[in-house]
Formats: sequence, structure tokens, C-alpha cells
Amino acid sequence: MAGEIPDTPGVHGAVITSDGRIVTSNGRENKASIVDGKTLQLIQKVDTEGNPDFIMFEPKLKEVYTFNGTGRSASVIDASGKVVATIPLGGKPEAGVSDPSVGRVYVNNETGNEIVVIDVATHQVAAKWPIAPGESAAGLAFDAKNKRLFIGAHNSKMLMMDSTNGKIVAEVPIGAGVDSTWFDPGTGYAFSSCSTGTVTVAHEDSADKLTVVQTLETAVGARTMALDPSTHRIYLAAAKYTPPPAGAPANARPTMVPGSMHLKIYGLNGK
Repeated sequence: MAGEIPDTPGVHGAVITSDGRIVTSNGRENKASIVDGKTLQLIQKVDTEGNPDFIMFEPKLKEVYTFNGTGRSASVIDASGKVVATIPLGGKPEAGVSDPSVGRVYVNNETGNEIVVIDVATHQVAAKWPIAPGESAAGLAFDAKNKRLFIGAHNSKMLMMDSTNGKIVAEVPIGAGVDSTWFDPGTGYAFSSCSTGTVTVAHEDSADKLTVVQTLETAVGARTMALDPSTHRIYLAAAKYTPPPAGAPANARPTMVPGSMHLKIYGLNGK
């Protein structure tokens, strides 16, 4: 282990900025931690709105966006560590992506069944695009070359949307309980990981055609995923679980077996 960043209650995510700082979203304290990337020492904490979850670095203006679940908003933090904007989103945000070539950030509004488009220069909502036939989107990825958004929706669909106008141009079926969605520009593959223990691999055959090429069997609960575009590998966090006890509420989560956390790694042709 190279080191540890302490005091990040309810941490959801972390990003590295262009100046080498690490910023984390601390969901339980409604703050973001800004940390020196070399020493891992805390520089400052920044107040956000409620339950900052997904976090991303926007390269055009070099700002960090936290998407706040209960705040139903985005907090924008500049290079000095100041919140320069709080953007109402009209619902619970999930994943976000940026297109610096047009100065926009796109984010899933999970409860509003739409993509919210943010103008990074004005920090204003520029558009809201329905994702029908998708519902309750979680994962989001972007193909910068073809200007396509890949949306992982909880009604077991991966949608491909034109990021210039919000039109849904293709869809394919995926598993249940989707979380992460990624796009690999080197291969044209889009991935959606699902809590039922599958990853759907779809190929962008053209700007208007999406085809399922494989359904990977992973592990139940393995829904957090990352992609390394240099190796074309995907990484999934997995663990063993014990089921909820008899009489538990229907929405009760299983309990992770201590010490069972591990990574599952998949590559092209097993590499």
C-alpha cells in the first residue's frame, strides 16, 4: 500500500486534478477533501450540498464537480478550493462526463429519467433530455469521437444518445441492478456492470448501431467497475456476502463477509 487518506466519512469517489491534487467526495459529512497528491496530507475541506457522491474533474476550466444525492445538485470547486457554483439539477444525480470541446458536462438525473446538460462557462443547465425508453439511469460514459453518450439504465437497458441533440439512437439489453458504464475508445466497446453478476459488453458498430457481443459472468454484487483504456482491461470490485436474516425488510442488503473483498480483472482474449 502506497499510503492512506484518512478522515473521509462516507467517501464515494476521488479524482486527481491537473495540478496533482486528490479530491474526495465525503457523503456522510457533506464535504469534499482536497489532498496533496504526493504527501497525502489534507489541504482543506470544502462544504458541498447533501451527500456528495459521484465526483469528476472538468478539464476545460480545471474545476471539480461533486454530484450531491440528497442536495439534488452539483457543487463546482475551482483550483483555489472555493465553491464557485451550486447548480440545481431537479433530481438525484448519478454519474457525469464532460466534453471539453463544447464546454459541457452531462449528468444522469436518476429520479428524473433524463440527462442534464451543464454549460461549464456559465454553470447553468443548458438542456434536459429524456432517456426514454430508459428509466432511472446510473452509469454514464462518452465517446468523444462520435459524440455519443452511453447510459446504463435500471430497466435493464444500455442506451446510446447523440450528445449534440439528446436523441436516443440505439439500445441493447443488459442485466439488472446496473451501476457503472464505461466506453473504451480504442476498441469501441461499451461496458455496463450489474449487481446480478454480469457485465454486458456492447460494440459501437457505427454512430447509430450498438450490438451486444458478450455477457460476462462475474459475481453477484460486483457492480463497481473501472476501465484502463491503455490495456483495455476492466476491473470489478467483488466480495462474498451472507444473505439478510429471515424477517429482514425486502430491501435489506446482504452482509459482506470480512476479508473477502477482491478484484476481478478481465482483458481482451484473456490478456
